[in-house]
This record gives sequence, structure tokens and C-alpha cells, in this order.
Amino acid sequence: MPTRSTKRQRGGGIPALAREIEGLISANPSATVPVLRAIRRAYSRRLKDASPQFVIGLALRLSGTRRPTPRFVAYELVRHHPRAPLHIGARHLGRLGRGIASWGAVDCFAVYLAGPAWRRRRVPDGLIHRWAHSPDRWWRRVALVSTVPLNSRAQGGAGDRRRTLRVCRLLERDRDPMVVKALSWSLRELAKRDPAAVRGYIEARAGALPSLVLREVRNKLETGLKNPRRS
Repeated sequence: MPTRSTKRQRGGGIPALAREIEGLISANPSATVPVLRAIRRAYSRRLKDASPQFVIGLALRLSGTRRPTPRFVAYELVRHHPRAPLHIGARHLGRLGRGIASWGAVDCFAVYLAGPAWRRRRVPDGLIHRWAHSPDRWWRRVALVSTVPLNSRAQGGAGDRRRTLRVCRLLERDRDPMVVKALSWSLRELAKRDPAAVRGYIEARAGALPSLVLREVRNKLETGLKNPRRS
């Protein structure tokens, strides 16, 4: 049951709180990420005792705008709530990602929400594979970036060679720049956990992979850096 304090924090409910947050963002049209994050932190403190359903509902309301900035705040509100990430499923992801169309929004969505939900097996592999087959470049990028939380220690990943390489295989012949860069990122993140698997994959699939991916991943395997400085 919501506490009396939580009810006060909610104010007039989700619509009123969403308008309040959007008003603060609109008052700072050129706000930097640290400024936006400070706004988000203030609301995370207010909502720490709110139910996961309330926080997800607020994120859905904020992500409905066409502007990318409220999406960033919406996704972070869910990510930093104590319980909301554990309740994210396929239906939520479909709505939170609807209309996604920018590099920054895609990566926040995939790293903060989609990837962790997949890692926890709250969504099936088939959903990620459907995104990989999407005609929309941004959803194909989401599929690849969603592998990052499987392997990133900072994101809680323990490593998942099978699921990561399956998505990479689906998109290895894609030459859209946004997808190519995401493929490189996916493989470089896995290389930190399982370099032998990544080395075997790029050698076996060298004829299909983009040259940028081969160069950056080989650099990562050999030097630890994507683009090492030349001496």
C-alpha cells in the first residue's frame, strides 16, 4: 500500500508529475546531461517509495513525446528506481520504445531498459531477434546494444557468448552506419569477457563483417583499445 508520504510525493498523479518534469526540462532548452541528470535525481528521491507501476507509468507518459530529452529522463527514472527495472517486460518495452529515432535515445533504451530485462530473462530471445530483423535502423541498433548489459560488468552482466553472438550473426551483413558501430560495440564488450569466442567469431566471419568492425575489434583484442594511438 502506498504511504501517505508517497501520495504527497505523487502530487496530482502521473499526468501532473509528467507536466512538472516537462516544465523543468522546457525551462532549460539547452540543458546538458549533468543538468538533466540532476533533475532526474531529484525526482528519483521523491519517487523512491513509489510503486514500480507508478514509476513505469510516469516513464511511459514522458516517453510519449517526440523530443529525445524526456525519453532520457524517463528511462533513467525507471533504471534508478529500487524495484521498477524488475517489472519491465516486453509490453512495456514496446510502448517505451515507440517512435524511438535517435542515437542517444536508442542507446539509453537498450542499455538501461531492454538489455537488463533481457539479461533477467523477462523478455524472450525472439523479441530481440525480431528487432534485429526490423526495417527500422534504430530497432536493429537496439537489438545489438541490448547485448551490452549481458557482458558489461558495470551493467551487472556476467557474460553471455551465445545470446550475444546470435544477434551479431543476424546483423553482420548490415551496412547501415548506426548498426555497424553497434556491432563493433557489442563484440568489443564481449571481448572483455570472452576474447577467445570473439577472436574465433571474427576470423570465421571475416568475409561477412564490415571492415570497421574487424579493425576495431582486432584492435581491442590486441591492445585493449578500440583505436590505439600510432607511435
